[in-house]
Amino acid sequence: MTKLFDPLQLGTLRLPNRIVVAPMCQYSAEEGSATDWHLIHLGHLALSGAGLLITEATAVSDVGRISPQDLGLYSDANEAALARVLAGIRAHSPIPVAIQLSHAGRKGSSRAPWDGGAQIAPDEPQGWLTEAPSAVPHAEGEHAPIALDAAGLARVRDAFVQATQRAARLGVDGIELHCAHGYLMHQFLSPVANQRTDAYGGSLQNRMRFPLEVFEAVRAAFPAGKPVWVRVSATDWVPGGWDVESTIALGRELKARGCAAMHVSSGGVSPHQKIALGPGYQVGFARQVKEAVGLPTVAVGLITEAEQAQEILQRGDADAIAMARAMLYDPRWPWHAAAKLGAHVTAPKQYWRCQPRELKDLFEGAHYGQR
Repeated sequence: MTKLFDPLQLGTLRLPNRIVVAPMCQYSAEEGSATDWHLIHLGHLALSGAGLLITEATAVSDVGRISPQDLGLYSDANEAALARVLAGIRAHSPIPVAIQLSHAGRKGSSRAPWDGGAQIAPDEPQGWLTEAPSAVPHAEGEHAPIALDAAGLARVRDAFVQATQRAARLGVDGIELHCAHGYLMHQFLSPVANQRTDAYGGSLQNRMRFPLEVFEAVRAAFPAGKPVWVRVSATDWVPGGWDVESTIALGRELKARGCAAMHVSSGGVSPHQKIALGPGYQVGFARQVKEAVGLPTVAVGLITEAEQAQEILQRGDADAIAMARAMLYDPRWPWHAAAKLGAHVTAPKQYWRCQPRELKDLFEGAHYGQR
């Protein structure tokens, strides 16, 4: 039976355990470039003992950002800034690092959450005209996006390829393509946002077409020995919207194209969503996708306790556990989980002295002599 501290293989990438630090937007970049905040924040999480660290949603173009302060990988300056952060991590941690490539679509040009999160109109300072499958705003009263034409689709696809090439130069260990939470790829998938009448709208096959084209382009542009996977919203939580059956169909198409895993979340495409929140509320979706598609599957969402995570894996509901808010609240969550479950975890030697005496074997290879 899979256990939380067993290794996991994603293509040729071996994770030392099944704890994943999920992508978490920080709204702290400057013109798309990582700052000292990212060095501190990601460097901090890189010392957590988790099996994989995924950077926040990283925009493939300036109009693909969620907010003006979003991280990007669309310029030489962006690439150089992120290289500095990755160099800091690699100097002090063996953790594998993946990047989540994203385009916000109609949910772009938004204020940071602590500033209310509302849309910034195109004619306001720091605002821009967003782009989407259809000229349908995310919420009532918002400025409508422009519908991407053939040239626009090619431009977006090329932007994903160029960001992938930059990620390859940076030496990241994997790429997660963001197809969830109401952003551009999810907008194409969902009939809530996609009202096109061409080859990219209408039927399920048509709505899947552009995300699959983007996945193929990213997969082709990234080193063959490194994994590419997707994050999906299994359901819109809206009647008539994207659902788990559609997610399974997408998963099968992705698997045929070399997808390494599926990271299963939900919601985000409509303010009318009705989410049934509760501990592990998305785990059932992960199980359905895992069973039907047969790819390694990551569960996420209100998984906060070590025993809870262990049970999910032991039941076979998922192959790994992604954590976001719980990891921010307790950046040493993997240490504490290992202590509870009688497992071992990697920790930097500078911290070995903190190992409790009754847990002398908690840190792998730890030995600390002091005069």
